[in-house]
Amino acid sequence: MSHLFPHTLYAEDQPLAHTILTTHIVFRGFQSGAAIGLLLGSAQHSLSLLRQRRAPSPLYTPARLAFLPATMVRSTAVGAVVGTALMAVALPGRMWRREEIEWKDRSWRLLENKGQQEVDAWGAAGAGVGAVMGVWGRRALVERGWWKGVVGGAGVGTMVGVVGYMVWRYGVQGGKWPDDETAKLEM
Repeated sequence: MSHLFPHTLYAEDQPLAHTILTTHIVFRGFQSGAAIGLLLGSAQHSLSLLRQRRAPSPLYTPARLAFLPATMVRSTAVGAVVGTALMAVALPGRMWRREEIEWKDRSWRLLENKGQQEVDAWGAAGAGVGAVMGVWGRRALVERGWWKGVVGGAGVGTMVGVVGYMVWRYGVQGGKWPDDETAKLEM
């Protein structure tokens, strides 16, 4: 998302500082809540599978063994909404009575950080793909609560995007950037 905002040479000239920082914080709240919701949903689904194996019931069907069960999508959606709401409240609390230059400096540093730009791009792309997959893959879930399919899919997608970023940057690229000073010295 960083590429959507103008970036200046100096922090004190940074426009849209409040918008940039608010967007960043709310998106991080969404991602954090989605991660916690996904973990809790995974645990809940795993426990339900263990209980069903101990005492077979007619509820145990192959549909319950789907790649991403509805329980996980719903809990991810709720976690993402709660995380977003908490961070939306925390930001004004943290930045209360801060001077404009502090908003500009924080925003400028977010835009200056290459790693932050890359993780934002991967996370946003994953959220978009996940939202579409959440609607497409969970029609029954969407019919009962459409927002849970969209938001839960976006939450799972953003987690997949972040994991993809980590594999790309630290696995494939070895944590280095093509224009690193260390890369130039090694050549």
